[in-house]
Amino acid sequence: MSITLVIQDARWRKLRGLSTRVKRAVKAALAEAGVAETSDLTVMLTTNGRVQKLNAAFRGKDKPTNVLSFPAGLDDYLGDVAIAYGVTAREAKEAKKTLLDHTTHLTVHGVLHLLGYDHVTTRQANKMEPMEVRILQTLKVANPYEAP
Repeated sequence: MSITLVIQDARWRKLRGLSTRVKRAVKAALAEAGVAETSDLTVMLTTNGRVQKLNAAFRGKDKPTNVLSFPAGLDDYLGDVAIAYGVTAREAKEAKKTLLDHTTHLTVHGVLHLLGYDHVTTRQANKMEPMEVRILQTLKVANPYEAP
């Protein structure tokens, strides 16, 4: 398995241990979902502007969001996850979380989307969110769905 990490916004580089944490988050999400580590994927740490363009082009929403996932639908390539620095940093600050912990959560969230999990309906969320919590516990990250 190859996890390609692409950093397009230099502000991401200030986070110590980011690369290791992102890769551990990917592997933990795959393990929880029961997926063998045989497929490659890319995590792109980028700007709000880049995520906004992707969101507009692929989802018809002309605004930045925290994380986007693009499943490839291939056996040997799962797809791409894009995380916006500005939105992620703002959300972390508002929730009184570290940026590293919030990025870890969004990585897990994005990988689960690559695997077909969603949270649009209550039923879907009741399956996906507990998975996220279990994965994050293994990474020593607090439950993101509980108030601090």
